[in-house]
Order: sequence, then C-alpha cells, then structure tokens
Amino acid sequence: MAKKIAVLVTDRQGEALRMSVGLILLDDAVDVFVLGRKMEETEKNLLNFETMKEMDMNVYTNARENAEMKYLSTDEIAEKLAEYDHVLPY
Repeated sequence: MAKKIAVLVTDRQGEALRMSVGLILLDDAVDVFVLGRKMEETEKNLLNFETMKEMDMNVYTNARENAEMKYLSTDEIAEKLAEYDHVLPY
C-alpha cells in the first residue's frame, strides 16, 4: 500500500531535494515543503525541482520568495502535515 510522505526542507536543501526525488521510486506519494527561506538556486537544486514538476510532485513553501511553489502559511502547513503517514525533516 502506498504511503503519503512529507519531506520538510530546511537546512540541507540540496540533499533533501535529492532524497525527495529518490523517494518517488517506491511509488509512494511524496510532497515537499521548502520552509523558512528561498530555495538556493544551485544547478542540482534546479534540476531536482524541475524533476519534481515533471513528476507532478506537490511542492509547498511558507517563503513567498519561492514564487514557483505553492504558498501555504505556517499554520496551513501544520494542519496539512497531519495527513501524512511519514514526515521527514531534513
């Protein structure tokens, strides 16, 4: 049975984004939450973000600087996290 997984991207953005893409290989539903700051625009981060969009992954943020991601307030994110089987802070 597929699980719902939330990945919280905080300090180690590159590693968290890479791991998020890798998790979809298990056929689980993976949503990504970029929290507290703008996503660093490194080559690897941009490649992983493009892959997430191609794979129809949901990417949310509470930082308005991340214009290409769906904005949710911190309170909305907290409510949404209750829907997941696993929440992975990274």
